[in-house]
This record gives sequence, structure tokens and C-alpha cells, in this order.
Amino acid sequence: MAMNMERSLSLTSLKYQELNWEPHWLNVFSTNADALDLLLIFLQRMNWFAFVSVTLFQEIGLNEKEVDSLLEKNPTLRVTPLDKMRSRILSLQSVGIKGMAFCRLISKDSNVLLAEEIDRLICFVRDDLDGNIEPMKLERLLTSTETKFLVGFDQKVRLLLQLGVPQETILHVLNNINLSKAVCLKSVEDIERTFAYLNPFGGADLIVRCPKILNYDLDTQLIPKVRVLSELGGDDVDSTAAIVWKFPAILSYSLEHIGKHVEFLRSFAGLSDQEIFRIFLVFPAVISASRERKLRPRIDFLKQCGLGSEDIFKFLTKAPLFLALSFDNIAIKLGFLVKIGYECRTRELAAAMGSVTRTSCENLQKVIGLFLSYGLSFADIYIMSKKHPQILQYNHKSLEEKMEYLIVGMGREVGELLAFPAFLGYKLDDRIKHRYEAKRKTLGDGLSINKLLSVSVERFSTKIKKNPIHS
Repeated sequence: MAMNMERSLSLTSLKYQELNWEPHWLNVFSTNADALDLLLIFLQRMNWFAFVSVTLFQEIGLNEKEVDSLLEKNPTLRVTPLDKMRSRILSLQSVGIKGMAFCRLISKDSNVLLAEEIDRLICFVRDDLDGNIEPMKLERLLTSTETKFLVGFDQKVRLLLQLGVPQETILHVLNNINLSKAVCLKSVEDIERTFAYLNPFGGADLIVRCPKILNYDLDTQLIPKVRVLSELGGDDVDSTAAIVWKFPAILSYSLEHIGKHVEFLRSFAGLSDQEIFRIFLVFPAVISASRERKLRPRIDFLKQCGLGSEDIFKFLTKAPLFLALSFDNIAIKLGFLVKIGYECRTRELAAAMGSVTRTSCENLQKVIGLFLSYGLSFADIYIMSKKHPQILQYNHKSLEEKMEYLIVGMGREVGELLAFPAFLGYKLDDRIKHRYEAKRKTLGDGLSINKLLSVSVERFSTKIKKNPIHS
């Protein structure tokens, strides 16, 4: 009985404040053994779980104030069996929700400790997905989704596999979508319809390339956006599919955004719908370029260089990156072009700019430095690039190999490049060396590099046959 009294007093002293009992009531119980036994039974039935729960929550990192707030929001936790809560906590920890993440989760929604629907979800993530869903993703899912919508999560993930998402990429897909929007809030039928609609555009392979497509509603988002692109191209289904496949993120932009880009290219650049569609086909990422910060000043530059709408269309289909490069990148390249002799606001400058958009500033600098190192002047580089603008975009190492072969291997002068700079665009082994060796044996060394390289393969072969190798 003394031990029972000691346990009762200990428990009572810990809990009397929570029960709002005045201290003098303790004196009544402390002098009456039967009353103490009744008190112990009462405490065990009514507050023992609350007492242990408080201790449990404090053990996992919540302070006293946070525990009080948690129990106030969800009084059911006071009488929830300890084993049930401990089991749920361990389950959440097994899928990576632990420490501060766990504290944050139950502070936002303590129902995660009670809802039965969560068990199957956690077991599926832990056992079938090896617990590899990002904890932040799971935390966001559990705090933003009503528990009734968590039912069937495992079934829908298995459906993604059945619809063609490879097993080895399923985690990549799940970790890059909004699990609530893309899985929980969509019915099985919605998911099946989405995949069926996307089949002409790549289906499951498209989803793997851009998982967030699954976030969008089929009827109000995906179908209207694809329709806009299709109508722009005269209902060319294959080309529309090519645009979506090349840049699936185009489906992440709003209808309003796409419409404003199209209208801008119509009105400011003077392009037709078919021409705009062609530009999208070549460079669909144009949709991501800011209209005011990039599109307007770049197209205005082309206009100042004397290009009309038809010229602008041809320029953008050949050098679409011009619309996407940073201001600094373009400014540096323009500086190099002006330095070698190009005049501002000229068609020649626009043509050269189109060429250098395809190379880095570093490579362009090294190309110019290479030409100078072989004795060519800025004026020479200007002459060559006017005839063949691509020389400014070629890799500087490849250019050096060709120039070295021209001078050492062929015994020619570097000045020959002024007349035929396109020499630098041919492949060294397959074209230059092959033809030079063949011609040298039949016609000697005097043939011009222009005639050597510019004739077609058929005509070159015919000439070789007509002029057999000298013995």
C-alpha cells in the first residue's frame, strides 16, 4: 500500500495542475489509502495517455509550448494509445520524415498521427519505392491533401508503370511532380485519358522528359495549349508534336503567355502565323524569352540593321539563339565584330551577329587571336567573315589544325584564305586531306583550294577516273 501511495502521490504531483485541482485536495487523498487507489485508477483512465504523450512529443523535439498547442488543436491525441502514436511516428521516420521535418509536419496537421488512410501510403513508399520519395515531397503531400484523397495512391503509381513509365524512372517522375495534383486529386480515368492524349507527342517518354506535365489538367490546360500551337501551324499534327517533344516545358506556360508571344511576333516583327510556327519548330524555347527585355530590343536591332520581316524570319530560323542570349553575351560579341571592321546598323553586321550567336565569347576571341597569330589583320578577318560568316563560329582548335595543314601540309600561303575562306569549313581528314592527296598525284600541287574542295563528290570522282595516277 505504501508503494501505491508513493506512485499515486508522484503521479498526482505531476498532473494536478493539468487537471486544475487545488493543492489542498492532495491532502485529502494523501491521508486516505482507498481514495489514493481510486485517484490512481482515475488518472490511468483519463490522463495517463496525455502524460505519456506529452513526454513522447518532447522526446521528438517539441517544446512545452508547442506540445500544449498541439494538444489544444487535437484533443484526441490526449487519449490516443501510446503504441499507436509511436508506431505512426516510426513509420513516418522510416520514409525520411524525422527531426525538424516531423515537428513541422505535425505542427501543421496533427491528424497525420491519427488518420488510418496514411498507413497504406507510408507502407507503399517504404516497401515498394524503397523510401526514396523525397521527404519534403511527402511532407508537402501530407499537409496539403485531405486524407481521403490519399487512398489509392499506390494504385495510381502502379498505373503509371502500366501506362509505360519505366520502373527505373518512376522515382524521377514522382520526385518531380506535385504528388497531390498529379496523383492524389486525379482519378484513374483522368490519368489514363492524359496518357492517351499525349501518346502522339511521346506518351510515357514525354512524361519522363518533363514529369510536371502530369500536374496540368487535361481539359482546361493541356488540350487548349496544344490547340493553340496546332492552329498556328495550320493543324500540322506532326510538327506540333515535334515542338512539344523538343521543348515539353512549353506546356507549362499559360495560354495568355503563349498568346501574347504570338501576337508580339505578329505585330512587332511582322511575321505570319506560319513563320511564327516555323520559329517555334526550330527554337520552341523562344516562348521563355521575355518580350520586353529580350524579344523587343533584339528584333529592333535587326530592324535597325535594315532587315524587313522576311529577312527577320530567315535570320531567326538560322540563328534563333540570338533571342535567348544574355545582354552581356551579345554586347561582347558586338564589340569584337565592330573591332574587326563591321559597321553599326548594317546588314553585314546582322549576318555576322547571326553567325557568332552559335559560339561562345571565349571561342570567338580565340578564333580572332588565331587569325592574327598567322599574320592576318583585322581587315583580313573582316573580308573573310563577310564572304563566309561561319568562320567566326568554328572551333578554334579545329581551325588551327586546318590552317597548319594548309601551310605545312599543302605548302600554300595563308593569304589564299582571303579568296576562299570556306576552306576552313570542310572536314580536314574526310575532305581536305583526301582530295589533296588524290589530286596531287594526278594534277600536281597547282590546283586552287576552291576548285579542289567545292566540286561535288560525283564530279570529283569522275575527274579522278579521267586522270589516272601517274606512275
